[in-house]
Amino acid sequence: MGRWLAVLALCCALTIFGRSMAAAEVAPVRVGLTPVFLDDQTAFVNAWRVYLEARLKRPVVFVQRARYREIIDLLRAGKLDFAWVCGYPYVHHREVMDLLAVPVYQGKPVYRSYLIVPAADRTTRSIADLKAKIFAFSDRDSNSGYLSPVYDLAGLRETPGKFFARTFFTGSHRAVVQAVADGLAQGGAVDGYVWDIMAAQHPELTAETRIVAKSREFGFPPFVAAKTVAPDDVEAMRQTLIAMGGDAEGAKLLRQLHLDGFVAGEERMFDTIAAMMSATQER
Repeated sequence: MGRWLAVLALCCALTIFGRSMAAAEVAPVRVGLTPVFLDDQTAFVNAWRVYLEARLKRPVVFVQRARYREIIDLLRAGKLDFAWVCGYPYVHHREVMDLLAVPVYQGKPVYRSYLIVPAADRTTRSIADLKAKIFAFSDRDSNSGYLSPVYDLAGLRETPGKFFARTFFTGSHRAVVQAVADGLAQGGAVDGYVWDIMAAQHPELTAETRIVAKSREFGFPPFVAAKTVAPDDVEAMRQTLIAMGGDAEGAKLLRQLHLDGFVAGEERMFDTIAAMMSATQER
């Protein structure tokens, strides 16, 4: 009897150990982010990670990089499962990602690019007035921070290199606002969603700039899934994002992002970006 009890105890221990090992081996969900949306919000990222883990029943790891290009490279290399990117790289690199969900901002899944100048500049009325000036872009792969103003210049039959005295990339929309506010650039292109949030949180900074023009509406920067992710996992993440507005904890996180929620989204939301890419030959 003693031998059988010992064997039974060993079997139970091995079973528990096996289950523990299996749980430990569950691959984490890897989500890519850039500072475009979440700049210096470590506490929020941690809270969002905990929220997603509880609903997906899997570990979640946020992978943060400085530029969209780095996020796309990680998706291509199979080192990310999901990412929050801009519509421009999404359209440009559809061969490595699928549309997952689109954020809803101020009641619609769209946003605009803002053309800004220093507040002291009261004469500039459009990008055409910035000829031979210094201009700040955010990211070479940003729609609102690069492609949209380049498209506007194409309408004038101009290119950034010939039209502006000098251009530079700041790496983020916040830095574009800072550069224009500080007078390092006489104009800049910025994500309207980011500028709006900054106006609410840091009005002393945006007050040093002036919005000259707002672009047409574009599909809001989407969440995407790497094409290598299993369909069930894709759907689980999509439904988790869409359901965020339906519970108190998710709604609180959305408020911190100044978003109303997420919708599944449609490919046609990004047709305008594709058309601008074609018109400017920016690929």
